[in-house]
Amino acid sequence: MPRLFAGTPWDRPPTCDRCGRLEPQCSCPPPVPEAKRIPPLQQTARLMTERRAKGKLVTVIAGLDPAANDLNELGARLKNACGAGGTVKDGRIELQGDHLRAAEKALQAIGYKTKAGRG
Repeated sequence: MPRLFAGTPWDRPPTCDRCGRLEPQCSCPPPVPEAKRIPPLQQTARLMTERRAKGKLVTVIAGLDPAANDLNELGARLKNACGAGGTVKDGRIELQGDHLRAAEKALQAIGYKTKAGRG
């Protein structure tokens, strides 16, 4: 009785694309997927201020894809430009204080489109 996949690619054991050996015998390192970055010109950052506990104001930058941006590096640049502390949390950059205009100016200098509003 013939086999169902006889003579097809599924009938042969899988081999490594780089070295040509059988997969169990292959010693090639696994491929590292490169992060897909989206250029700043194709993104819009949404800026707003929020009032937190005890009346503290926080400037929030949202709307940027965390997988397509290095939010930690961008947050450090914005904190430096605004002279403020802050953090990256839940895919948003938060700056301590009301730095809406300074953050908007810094983002536009990098190339991001911005939409600012009060929260």
